[in-house]
Amino acid sequence: MKRAISISLGSSQRDKKVEIDLLGETVSLERRGTDGDIAKATALFTELDGQYDAFGVGGIDLWVQMGEKRYNIRAAQQLVKGVQKTPYVDGSGLKNTLERQVVPVMMEELGPEYSSGKAFVVLGVDRYGMSLSFAEQGYDCVFGDLMFALGVPLPIHGLKWLNRVARIMVPIGTQLPISVIYPTGEKQEEIVPKFGKWYAWADVIAGDCHYIKRHMPDDLPGKTIVTNTTTEKDMELFQRRGVKYVVTSTPVLHGRSFGTNMMEAALTAVAGQGRALSHAELDEMLQELDMKPTIHKL
Repeated sequence: MKRAISISLGSSQRDKKVEIDLLGETVSLERRGTDGDIAKATALFTELDGQYDAFGVGGIDLWVQMGEKRYNIRAAQQLVKGVQKTPYVDGSGLKNTLERQVVPVMMEELGPEYSSGKAFVVLGVDRYGMSLSFAEQGYDCVFGDLMFALGVPLPIHGLKWLNRVARIMVPIGTQLPISVIYPTGEKQEEIVPKFGKWYAWADVIAGDCHYIKRHMPDDLPGKTIVTNTTTEKDMELFQRRGVKYVVTSTPVLHGRSFGTNMMEAALTAVAGQGRALSHAELDEMLQELDMKPTIHKL
């Protein structure tokens, strides 16, 4: 049996362990949160090195991937500085492959009305593949990167402006402490409504689940959420707000969808190459598995 573990800076309340079958291999998937404790997460990566077939780095990305260009996130790289044997991934490979499929899947399963519309992507640079999926289909896109990363209530209209802003923001942002970049631990469970105008404007609200929840309003009637890493509690929160559909970029297993880092770690474990997989290798495995985003009607 292959073993993959996601060590996350997120809340331990979201921990889960399941076994699944992938390409004829039984894979144990384990998610272990450290409640924002950076030292604990770093120690776990070092302690468990060589005991698992693949690590997923959860709660933060190791890199910001925009097309072919990749920027190291300095603080996140420190988490895996002691890892010598086990390959580690942060999900960016799946974000730029699997998440490119979200709009085609919505069009196929929900109808032609999803071939266009208004999309509010809460943090476009974090889900660049998802951002491309909406932009390439011709959605009217607003990106909330300045709002969610810096607290500045300025929308970014369109992919062209996202790329321009990212060229300035990303080299600076990737040098900041983890606490500034991403909500960790208990902060992931806090909801502080903000930027309601853009939640209300959009037909589709997309991005990392923690960011979407962080500032979502009490009412989201008829909206479609495109995200990942949902728990049953997350689905209940969306349902109470009137959300119509939730599209998860990774499949739901035993009542929840695991993060892209966990699923990429699972694929890395099954491949058995002892290294992270290329985008082409991930694409090939996804096609063989027929893995694609999943739509849930609430």
